[in-house]
Amino acid sequence: MTVSASTTPTLGGVGRLRLSPAAFRRIAFLAGVLLAVIIVTGGAVRLTGSGLGCPDWPSCRPDSLVPHGVSDSHAMVEFVNRTFTGAVSIAVIVCVLGALLRAPRRRDLTWASLGLVVGVIAQAVLGGLTVLFELKPQFVMAHFLLSLALVTDAVFLYRRAGDAGVNPRSIVTPSVRRAGWLLTVWAGVVVFAGTIVTSSGPHGGDRKAKRFGFSVSSVARVHGIAVTLFLLMALASFWLLRRTRAPEPVLSRLGAVFVIACLQTVIGYVQYFNDTPVLLVGFHIAGATALWVAVIWYLLGLTERDPEPSLVGDLDRATAR
Repeated sequence: MTVSASTTPTLGGVGRLRLSPAAFRRIAFLAGVLLAVIIVTGGAVRLTGSGLGCPDWPSCRPDSLVPHGVSDSHAMVEFVNRTFTGAVSIAVIVCVLGALLRAPRRRDLTWASLGLVVGVIAQAVLGGLTVLFELKPQFVMAHFLLSLALVTDAVFLYRRAGDAGVNPRSIVTPSVRRAGWLLTVWAGVVVFAGTIVTSSGPHGGDRKAKRFGFSVSSVARVHGIAVTLFLLMALASFWLLRRTRAPEPVLSRLGAVFVIACLQTVIGYVQYFNDTPVLLVGFHIAGATALWVAVIWYLLGLTERDPEPSLVGDLDRATAR
């Protein structure tokens, strides 16, 4: 049975809610999207100078849970982001419940969904510390990097929810897999270098926010070199995939990585030479998130497992239509 949710009788005559694998995968997808979007909304808080719009935590102000009014624009931006965080928390809790109700239940999906809950709790604590320590760059960096870790977990959960979790097999050569891991690690280096640039630049989230004492031009140069090496590594991976006759879907995933990386490079240079306008910085944050998701999706796609029987049935019916 492949409906989204069904009721199956028990000995006591009481029905028990069950969730199909396809329905659970849609839940995992929604959670992943929300976790990615909240990175962008968090960036909007920083870029609008609203990082201390709500100077207290978990309430907005010592005397009020919410901003005093829409005229308090910085507080409203920060409060909306906190509210969206609540929606993300609900989504990851639904993920855990979905993993427990899924038929058949799988331990790997349950643990991955629990990882989302732990990560969201850690994010809430770190967010509070970020406010209490008045947006020190170390906390802001950690906040962003932990967000990417959560997105990674969500992408892994979505990917694994589409297979049966058994009979793993590599669909590429060992050299391609090593190159894939190297590309992923270097993508992490690129992202980390980017956070150093951001934490040294003008958009600290508040006028009072401290910044790193690095020269922006110097750290931007290091970041640019890391990006150039990443693009060269992606091109080398293309050559390796062609040489080893890798499956077409693998080439397509790497193509998406390369296109997003090129767009990110263009945005990065344009924003640097135009005094980092807020809108372009926002696009750069969204692009960094998209690039990381594409890299993780490419890496996970180097291995395949048998598909879930119910998902195969759903695909067959969709093809028949």
